[in-house]
Formats: sequence, C-alpha cells, structure tokens
Amino acid sequence: MDVADVIAEGVRGVPAAEIPRRLCAVAVELLPVTGASVSLRGNGMPVRMGASDPAAARLAEIQATLGDGPSLYAAEAGAPVLASDLTAGRDARRWPVFAQQAAEAGVRAVYSVPLGDDAVCVGTLDLYGDAPHELSGRELHTARLVAGVMTLALMSLPVAEDDDAPAEASWLNAVAAEQDEIYQAIGMIMAQLGVGADEALALLRAHAFAEGRTALDVAHEVITHRMRFDED
Repeated sequence: MDVADVIAEGVRGVPAAEIPRRLCAVAVELLPVTGASVSLRGNGMPVRMGASDPAAARLAEIQATLGDGPSLYAAEAGAPVLASDLTAGRDARRWPVFAQQAAEAGVRAVYSVPLGDDAVCVGTLDLYGDAPHELSGRELHTARLVAGVMTLALMSLPVAEDDDAPAEASWLNAVAAEQDEIYQAIGMIMAQLGVGADEALALLRAHAFAEGRTALDVAHEVITHRMRFDED
C-alpha cells in the first residue's frame, strides 16, 4: 500500500470533525515521529485543531503559549521548518526555551509543515520525534502529502450559523470558543493595566510560562474573574 492509499484508508468512514485528529495519527504511522498536531493561524496565537495524543497537544500549546517554536516560524515563512535536533546545535540555540521544554516532554525533534499553498499559509502540521533525526527527502514529501490532505479537510469543515447546523460545525465552534477566551482575556488585561493588545498578550503568555501552564488556562481564569493582572 503506498502513502496515498494509507492516507485514504486512514480517513475512510471517519466523521468530518475527527479527520484532523485521524490525519495526525496517520502521520505518526507513516513517519519516524511519535506524535503530531495541527494548528490554524490565529490573530496573535495559533489555534490547535487536533492532535494524535495528549502529549502532542501539550507540545502545540507550549509553542502557542511561548509565542515561539518551529510551528510559528513555519506559519510565518510558509515553508517547512525542520528542527532535527533540539538537544544541541543550531536548533537548540534558535528556540532555547522551547527546546528545553520539549526535551522535558521527551521530544528531541520537531518538523513543522505549512498548510495552504504558495500564496497563503493557514496553519501548520507539526510532527514530534523522541530522537534527533533529519527527515529524508522522501519523508518530507510524505509529510507534505499529509499536510495537503489536512488543508483540504480543514477547509471543507462546515461552520455553524444556527442551531440546526450539523454536529461537525459544533466542533469548530468549540475551537473558536477557546480562541475567543484568549481574545476576551487580552481585552480585560488591556482594561486592567491600560496597555495595548500586544503587551497584554505578552503578559498573558509570560504569566502562563512562569506558572508552567498554557495561555488558554490563564485566559480562562481572567475571564472568570479568578485572576486580575492589576493585582500582580
């Protein structure tokens, strides 16, 4: 069975809302990686859409919280970013804090492949390895194939506009709600401290990093009035 057949078989009969997670699992099956996640570009922070497992989801959240890592660079450049060895050398120096946190999570390599086309990057497929490894040309081609199918799948998911929308749309709404919590928290921090949006986001990320939590966790506490930044 060739790569295209494996991808097709992996998503055959899968509900639309499950396709991103299932494609992450297919990527792990096809490539020398232990986990995968997919994120869409957001205003200020990437939005995680699915992951092969909780550990991969955590790595995606770490990059979003730090505002740094291969995923964000790949989304900005619209080209693959292959961090083949986060334990030493150029990759470890390029993202020192992320590299340290990734190593603590058992990840030694990250490969981020953009979703979209040459004109527009809508997000990234992020692959995580537990040992340093440089992807071969064939392996990178496979990763690009999965990313291409992932792009089509994400762009085909419906968006709910009313209560009668299909179940897949409610899944997208749940993801959008998480991102809305980030934006709402940023607005509240701006009001509490009299700062701009970029500084509010930086403070949110810094607080999350200092406490070893995700930005989404902290945002939820801000909007539920369990945390005020003017009391720090």
